[in-house]
Amino acid sequence: MVRTFVAIDLSEEIRERARESQEILRRSGGRLAIVDPANLHITVKFLGEVDPARIEPIVEVLRAVRADPFEMTVGYAVCNPPRRPRVVWCDVADTGESAALARQVDDLLLPLGFRRENRPFRPHVTLARVKEFHPSQCREVERTPREPLGTCRVESIKLKKSTLTPRGSIYEDLSEVLL
Repeated sequence: MVRTFVAIDLSEEIRERARESQEILRRSGGRLAIVDPANLHITVKFLGEVDPARIEPIVEVLRAVRADPFEMTVGYAVCNPPRRPRVVWCDVADTGESAALARQVDDLLLPLGFRRENRPFRPHVTLARVKEFHPSQCREVERTPREPLGTCRVESIKLKKSTLTPRGSIYEDLSEVLL
């Protein structure tokens, strides 16, 4: 089985700016699992464990996506939820293109047996997962830069493989579909 998801990759500039915020987060109490900046992305749809024989049909379906390239802005680090966070993330703003893209991917994958998401799509970039909460975590988040990490042009989506290891996930691009 192959653990897979559909994602939007970020620009190197945004990843570098995220790394700066992550360094501030490392100073907080509790335990955070900081996401490797090379792995930062926006998940369009998590597919889970997939039989390797289904990868090519998934790629074929994703090639049917019809969307134009678009601009998106990655915001700054916030705790989510604010009172007792499970993650530290950055909201992502665009003019609705990423949500439309997520709905289209959902619709296209439905005939292959992948359920529709029951929650509205909320694009975000996860900087860290909270393993053990400490109030200082939110204080450190407030010390990260309060301006957006940057704007980038989305020109493709990727089907990615995720291998879980004790030191974090390792991602591998299985396919790229241009918009």
